[in-house]
Amino acid sequence: MEILADKMRPNSLDEILGQEHLVGKGKILRNLIENNKMVSLILYGRPGTGKTTLARVIAKESKKEVVSLNAVVNNKADFEAAIEKAQGFDDLILIIDEIHRMNKDKQDLLLPYVENGSIILIGLTTSNPYMKVNPAIRSRCQVFELHELNETDIIKGLKRAITFLDGATLTKDAAKYIATYACGDLRSALNLLEIAYYSSNNHKITVDILKEINSKPNIYLDGNDDAYYDMLSALQKSIRGSDVDASIYYLARLLTMEDLDSIERRLSVIAYEDIGLANPGIGPRLDSAINAAERVGLPEARIPLAYIVTEMALSPKSNSTNMALNRAMEDINMGHGKKIPNHIKTNSKDYKYPHEYHNSYVIQQYLPDDIKDHKYYIPKDNNVENNLNKIYKERTGKK
Repeated sequence: MEILADKMRPNSLDEILGQEHLVGKGKILRNLIENNKMVSLILYGRPGTGKTTLARVIAKESKKEVVSLNAVVNNKADFEAAIEKAQGFDDLILIIDEIHRMNKDKQDLLLPYVENGSIILIGLTTSNPYMKVNPAIRSRCQVFELHELNETDIIKGLKRAITFLDGATLTKDAAKYIATYACGDLRSALNLLEIAYYSSNNHKITVDILKEINSKPNIYLDGNDDAYYDMLSALQKSIRGSDVDASIYYLARLLTMEDLDSIERRLSVIAYEDIGLANPGIGPRLDSAINAAERVGLPEARIPLAYIVTEMALSPKSNSTNMALNRAMEDINMGHGKKIPNHIKTNSKDYKYPHEYHNSYVIQQYLPDDIKDHKYYIPKDNNVENNLNKIYKERTGKK
């Protein structure tokens, strides 16, 4: 049975929802079609933004022969057949879904034909093509990003879709609920609408019915996709920036994936990279919160995690140890400091054992001669590091 999302696919640019920056009056894709000049493209954006639909409409309005393939599902022979078919036309549009997964054999096969224009390639991907699509393919294509649909676009799509469902009624509140649930994904909105339609005896779609089907927002997070790592990055930057509200928000979004390992690993990095010596106790306290989260499991694991994320966001910050290591690594990469001072080599008779001296320290040189005056650790201005720096100066004689 044909699903609703396929039944109501647009057949023209005027029916496309959203993407005004590409298909609106006077915009680039509309102008290319109207000027009968189509070029190879890569369309990227999160699921449900209409990549496949837009590709099909472009092909239809360009009045060119079209072949659709999937980079994962279709084998090399399918690509060879598409190339052979292209020989019988002035040009052919080849739509390739999941183009970021296309292997080298298929890429090498296509490149000459994309290069000479006998094949107009339209690649589709949810991944950032600048990071995930082979540069040889990408350089021969214009890249366009599709934006998430807003709630107005989603509601407009729902009103159009309801005409394809016999006897269906959709309340205003229910339309708003679906649009909010969908989070910019029209396909998800249409799927929920269709399920609600067949779940109701009188085909009246209400908020109560929708909540029975799904009360959880359709937040797009794929553990193997850029969006997931963007969310982890947003969590770290929010904590680093001491914005506790944003930190809690991104933690909540990540918890919808129920991937505690990734959250806990990232928090461990933040504790030492961004908070560091400004709050030396944060590491053990984070470990305690992680242990509690692991012990109780989800959904209660969110409680100790929210506690520690709040503390981390509000904590003073210092990256002094991380920066110190970076400076030392730069010296190593430049070839500095290769020769260790003789008096601190193994079993050296000239080594001064600090514990034999007053207060268990003695001034002696530890760095190699060529970098003996290099300073890697530069303290931040906070209570803990001000005290540590005072001790450091006393025990090393360095300024």
